[in-house]
Amino acid sequence: MRIDDASVEELRAALAAREEEAAARESQLARYAADLRETFKQERERAQELKRSYRATVRALANAVEARDAYTGRHAERVAAYGLAIASAHGIDFGDYPEMEFGFLLHDVGKVAVPDAILFKPAKLSEEERAVIEKHPVTGWEILRDVEFLGEAKLVVRHHHERWDGGGYPDGLAGEAIPLGARIVAVADAFDAMVAERPYRPLVTPAAALQELERCAGTQFDPAVVTAFARVTRARGAAVGAFR
Repeated sequence: MRIDDASVEELRAALAAREEEAAARESQLARYAADLRETFKQERERAQELKRSYRATVRALANAVEARDAYTGRHAERVAAYGLAIASAHGIDFGDYPEMEFGFLLHDVGKVAVPDAILFKPAKLSEEERAVIEKHPVTGWEILRDVEFLGEAKLVVRHHHERWDGGGYPDGLAGEAIPLGARIVAVADAFDAMVAERPYRPLVTPAAALQELERCAGTQFDPAVVTAFARVTRARGAAVGAFR
């Protein structure tokens, strides 16, 4: 069958139109892709800015709590540093879960409701005073309860005084029923409390504090968390400053 010149021209025109249409679609898709990349970039920047804002807010609140006591200055930041080191040694990456760090920083926020006369009493507390101070985990949880971005941090605040053997407070949780973040804070908090300078008791060395944690592993503390902390502290020379 013979194809005349007119038919060839029609085919060429149709092909050219298809190529032009395909080029236009490709250009449109390229614009869509560029728009998506820009939108993703902007969303990522907004998310990072929001995360920075969250962290700054949490640190400001933690600093406000600590401003009451000159002797425990930066306690929350040290506990957070210990906690992150324990998590890393325990094989956990909390990089994508900043609410855990928030829980470490805010674990004592409920102490804002404890009277100074009890919080800073140099002598042994009475049973009534002990009952007041033991309310601080629940008070802290209630303060933070409606702050959505804190997520799991609220459970860290509520349960950081639970004991591995179930003898802690406020809910008497035991073993792995205690949130891992709270089990980590229990160890970090106890260590910092022992090595911190206080006017009413002699200073405990980091090595002695670590020995006490190991003695209480399996009763007060999660043994795996104590092991992880011992590993990282000994690797850093058991020095408090090594975590800062």
